[in-house]
Amino acid sequence: MTASNVSARILIVDHNSMGLKARRAVLEEQGHTVETCLSPQEALEQCTAQQFDVVVTGYRMPHMDGIAFIRELRERHIGAPVILISGWTDTLGLNEATTGADAVIQKSAQEVAHLIRAVTRVARKGSPRKPPRSQKRVTGVARTANA
Repeated sequence: MTASNVSARILIVDHNSMGLKARRAVLEEQGHTVETCLSPQEALEQCTAQQFDVVVTGYRMPHMDGIAFIRELRERHIGAPVILISGWTDTLGLNEATTGADAVIQKSAQEVAHLIRAVTRVARKGSPRKPPRSQKRVTGVARTANA
């Protein structure tokens, strides 16, 4: 169990299998139950079949980026809060308001600490954000920037 006594059922989705393994290990070490998916499509199926307390997603993935994935989760009324992790947060202006995520984390040396804190915070809160109005604009920028 985590130091804050919050134990969550977490789904992590990212096409990078090494990143999935590393994040899974960190969160399991904190006492969470973690499942992983290599694609947003697989993650949507998992979220439809099971309930998760938190969904953690990468931004840059083939066939569907993290923002489109978050939008799809919200449209399907999947109630788990979402954490978006990206190396492009500053470059593309990715934040909670522009992505619909409950937390946005920049890939960095502090990513692990930020992830642990964000999971604890959103697992306590439990309610997802509504999709932002600016989502289409950001998604378009992301595709143009090839990020």
